[in-house]
Amino acid sequence: MTITQLEYIIAVDTHRNFNVAAKNCFVSQPTLSMQIQKLEEELGIKLFERAKQPIVPTPMGVVLLEQARITLGEFHKIKELVEEQEQALQGELRVGIIPTVSPYILPRILSPFKQYYPQVKLVIWEQTTDAILQQVKTGQLDCGIVSAPIDDAQLVLQELFSERFIAYIGDPGKREQDERIDPKDINVEDLWLLDEGHCMRDQVLNFCQLRDRHRQPSHYEYKTGSIETLKKMVEENDGITILPELAILDLTPAQQDRVRPFTAPEPRRSICLVTQRSFLKRMLIGALKEQVLAAVEGRLPADAE
Repeated sequence: MTITQLEYIIAVDTHRNFNVAAKNCFVSQPTLSMQIQKLEEELGIKLFERAKQPIVPTPMGVVLLEQARITLGEFHKIKELVEEQEQALQGELRVGIIPTVSPYILPRILSPFKQYYPQVKLVIWEQTTDAILQQVKTGQLDCGIVSAPIDDAQLVLQELFSERFIAYIGDPGKREQDERIDPKDINVEDLWLLDEGHCMRDQVLNFCQLRDRHRQPSHYEYKTGSIETLKKMVEENDGITILPELAILDLTPAQQDRVRPFTAPEPRRSICLVTQRSFLKRMLIGALKEQVLAAVEGRLPADAE
């Protein structure tokens, strides 16, 4: 059994396709298949159900793949320990970030990160929370930036900051500038929401107590993962949407007229860094955390930190 063989079986499990796995391992498909077959012969078991498409691991394969990921992670820690001893920040950091955070954080951290850590390559994926969590657990991502709570014993959360939710209304004339909105009073027919699968949608439904209230049939159905699109829809078509606090900091004066806070206790969310319990690249992830904290410092009220 070799480290290379473990890398190959993990690649197949990740991509569920021998050809794609081989390309990502920079070898030919026959080479990858031959090494996996040798490992299966050595262990006396089949790791994958090859007749199924996409390829899936056998029940015993699932168990061994989990251990293979742990073993490979511990192997890579050896190099990381050496780099930490030398205080060398270099290599690649793969980060997942949810779409309701990325527009308000990434533009502020990319240039400083590149300036401070020129030998580090940041690879960033904007994805839903579920996709990020799964890829952190499988090692496809080194860490993620998500919204709490996360209930998964395999993962660890470090809070970065918290922020309020703010109402954004279509017709400012309908409400006084200083009027606060009770979330329970929002009409579900007027509310523009993110598509299913976005954690912020679930948070909004919960604090507005809308989960059991249903929309009437409409002439259209609109699905989006973009907060910026929801803002435009409200501006052009009336109604109301809910924004995270960072999303209102760069609004024009006309857009600020559409902002209304909620009644106390104001709903809010916690933005966290998520990693595996035993994670690699601690110095790189620590550097990313510092840049995110610097990006929000002074931009949110003190009670939101």
